[in-house]
Amino acid sequence: MAHDTFMIFILFWAFVLLFFMGVGGYFMFRKFLKVLPKEDGKSKLDWQNHYVDSSRHLWTEDSKAFLDKLVSPVPTAFRDIAKHSIAARIGQVALEANASEVTRAHCIEGYILATPRRDYKSLISFLDREEIDYSAYRHLLG
Repeated sequence: MAHDTFMIFILFWAFVLLFFMGVGGYFMFRKFLKVLPKEDGKSKLDWQNHYVDSSRHLWTEDSKAFLDKLVSPVPTAFRDIAKHSIAARIGQVALEANASEVTRAHCIEGYILATPRRDYKSLISFLDREEIDYSAYRHLLG
């Protein structure tokens, strides 16, 4: 009886460990894919860093505070990574528009463009809850 209980205990922990190793491997593989160079020789991470660095001088205190508000629903463990990705997309939008500074409109557009399609439902509910007008960018959510 005690032998069977111990065997079940060991099997349970073996499955738990395999599960966590699988989850960790999944996220490591996703990170690996971001580092692979694209056709232009730069990886997705290289482009993100480029847009963040190139647009750094365009950010105002208001736009930085608004970005912090936009990334607030992201869990704390992932918030810095999400903030960097979203800031890169916002910077890209502002640079392509030849803007003199990052505005709230750039932030909303970049936020929507940086968000994966699968997360649009939660994005819309967050924008509605915070009473942020995104009507000009509704076409991006289609």
